Amino acid sequence: MTKHDMTLMYAMHDALRRELEHLAKLAARKDGDPRQILADAPGWELFKKALHAHHTAEDDALWPVMRETLAGRPDDLALLDAMEAEHARIDPVIEAMDTGVEPLGDLVGTLTSGLTVHLKHEEDDAIPLMHEVVTPEQMAAFGQAHAAQVGPDGPRIIPWLLEGADAATTATTLAVLPEPVRALYEAEWRPAYAALNRWNTA
Repeated sequence: MTKHDMTLMYAMHDALRRELEHLAKLAARKDGDPRQILADAPGWELFKKALHAHHTAEDDALWPVMRETLAGRPDDLALLDAMEAEHARIDPVIEAMDTGVEPLGDLVGTLTSGLTVHLKHEEDDAIPLMHEVVTPEQMAAFGQAHAAQVGPDGPRIIPWLLEGADAATTATTLAVLPEPVRALYEAEWRPAYAALNRWNTA
């Protein structure tokens, strides 16, 4: 069994949970139309981009290689089916938050419930399976696929990912970046992110 460093995976999960709390506060606001505030909030776009990058990388570069290794293990294959199904149930909720007429608070509740359950399911069951069957090369390929999905949004998503992270998580995350990119993070990306009014708060 290969024990992978899952720091980045947990950092992403923690950031998504953090933003769900902001969404709940936004949906409860009385100082304007919460749906319009959401539509104009940079934090909502960041949340959607980060979640899409994370789930797409898993769907494209992680679950398929695990399926090959797990052929003949129906219980483990059923877990991967569940991971994909949980991803698929989240997407329509996000779309409805952008375009639907259902009360925003109800949709935020549905998103929070579905995503929170999924993240815990992945941490409790899928990550141990990753340690068991995913090779270091496959995990590296997943990391590359994840970085490709983030792409040009990196200058915002990386500081978003690291907001509130401890020193060890921050160091591990930045260590995968080339030194010139780390310098950009310190000099430009982090200050610009800190100045961003992500959720249009007063």
